[in-house]
Amino acid sequence: MSIPAYIDFDLEAWAELRGRTPLNLTQDEVEKLRGISVHLDLEMVADIFLPLSRLLNLYVQGSNLLASVTDTFLGAQPRPVPFVIGVAGSVAVGKSTISRVLQALLARWPHHPSVDLVTTDGFLHPNAVLEERGLLNRKGFPESYDRAALLDFVARAKAGETHLEVPVYSHIRYDIVPGRTRVIDQPDILIVEGINVLQAGHDGAVVSDYFDFSIFVDADAEHIKQWYLERFLALKDTSFTHPDAYFRRYAELSDAEATQVANRIWEEINEVNLHQNILPTRERASLILEKAVDHSVQRVRLRR
Repeated sequence: MSIPAYIDFDLEAWAELRGRTPLNLTQDEVEKLRGISVHLDLEMVADIFLPLSRLLNLYVQGSNLLASVTDTFLGAQPRPVPFVIGVAGSVAVGKSTISRVLQALLARWPHHPSVDLVTTDGFLHPNAVLEERGLLNRKGFPESYDRAALLDFVARAKAGETHLEVPVYSHIRYDIVPGRTRVIDQPDILIVEGINVLQAGHDGAVVSDYFDFSIFVDADAEHIKQWYLERFLALKDTSFTHPDAYFRRYAELSDAEATQVANRIWEEINEVNLHQNILPTRERASLILEKAVDHSVQRVRLRR
């Protein structure tokens, strides 16, 4: 008899696993964490993300204990090693909001106050390189990333190295910012968020080999498309109006024209990437969050 790979929880059953975990976020803080066109409120944080933060806190404690056992066996001094969490899922599915919420909640636990969040956008090849390689229209596909640099960063972070520099990506300019980096310096927990972070490799190590826990944010493809269109229209009236915006040309479009453009981008790029590269990695995750059309999580699947 086959054993199911995941334990399934509906919203009510999952919310009960919160236990006595206190809610330390305010509605104002939640609003600041929420992404464009993503529904998020205190009730959702309490029902979905507090149980998840409790589970992750237990994982961190267990991981630290295991590391100390290994150090004792080797006769070595205990060394700080980050607990690494990967968060994957489609464009517009809300994984950035979820990552920020987890960062805020996990930093409030007493034993791991230092929680850093790194998105894989900083490891995209610069637009000039993508243009040279004919990949600008495949931005977000696995081949558009400097996978060697991303793997090197995560491996060094997991090894406890200090002062690691990460490239900075500008969503306004839609490109890497030349000469700008941010420093990651031995956090207690490192969250690595990106659409393809659970990609398997044909040979050698892959980024997910260094994850202690991984989350896949899932939803029906038609719902994700709807969220993408809503976000595109919101950006048309905000970020796209910036003088330096890469997509400045879309700011003057009518809503109908912008919807037509967004539909084309979705169908030619994001939907293809979703089915070819992102969805096939779903069952590699430690936990799957399944979202409904209103962005609420309706089912949680936890790997045994």
